[in-house]
Amino acid sequence: MKKFKKFYIEITSVCNLACTFCPQTKRQANFIKTDAFVHRLEQIKPYADSIYFHLKGEPLMHPKIDELLDISHERGFKVNITTNGTLLPKTKHKLLGKPAIRQMNVSLHSFDGHPGSTDKEGYVRGVLSFAKEALAQTEMIVSLRLWNLHPDNATHAERARNRAVLSIVEREFGLDYRIEEKVEPGKGIKIADRLYLNPDIEFDWPDLNAEEDDGKGFCYGMRNQAGILVDGTVVPCCLDGEGVINLGNIHVQPFSDIVESKRAKRIVDGFSRREAVEELCRKCGYRKRFGT
Repeated sequence: MKKFKKFYIEITSVCNLACTFCPQTKRQANFIKTDAFVHRLEQIKPYADSIYFHLKGEPLMHPKIDELLDISHERGFKVNITTNGTLLPKTKHKLLGKPAIRQMNVSLHSFDGHPGSTDKEGYVRGVLSFAKEALAQTEMIVSLRLWNLHPDNATHAERARNRAVLSIVEREFGLDYRIEEKVEPGKGIKIADRLYLNPDIEFDWPDLNAEEDDGKGFCYGMRNQAGILVDGTVVPCCLDGEGVINLGNIHVQPFSDIVESKRAKRIVDGFSRREAVEELCRKCGYRKRFGT
């Protein structure tokens, strides 16, 4: 039976920020109910050992995230959470001590990506305070993401923007080097035991209104990753935040049928030929990262 390396479960479509790099969803605001969450885990158990609370939305906004973590642990799942980090100080009592959590991914680029953000130092210090507590009290891995690099040379303003963040990290952890000296896009920098900084190039979300390319390339969608939106829609990857490639709904048919459907298999077979068969995939620049 196919095992997915990454399985994304969206627990809410609601976010407390409106970042320029993340298109706002046109879907209805929604929070997953515990019984629906249990149903998802039961359906995907044969296919995944770990899950990601990620697609769209800010998972820390879910009022019962602590219960969802307990349910995940009871059913043998490890959980990876992707968050903008703004709510970590307020929700840490729901997160610390939860054995289900394997890794916390914090998108530090959210601060500058959200117009109207204030107090950058307070934001970064709040994230780092959580990281220190997590490292001291748990086995959690913490990944600090700065996915705002550009393929060409960054402007002085862009370098200064990240320098402000990195200098706080350097001071808080007593680093004797400038992080920029070790930056390689796509490669993590170990800051401390189980704490990493991961810089990367900013990417554009796939959009049906974007220009279509030749469709050549590879992707792991439906090969070793899949996702379920908060309304139950199954999608092939974490970048289909609007459910454009709707493979079926978990409330209507079993996941075992959805994963074996003709459309799902066609996606996998297409990428085996280095060919994107779905229109959205032909308009996804992230696919190019895997080469042609």
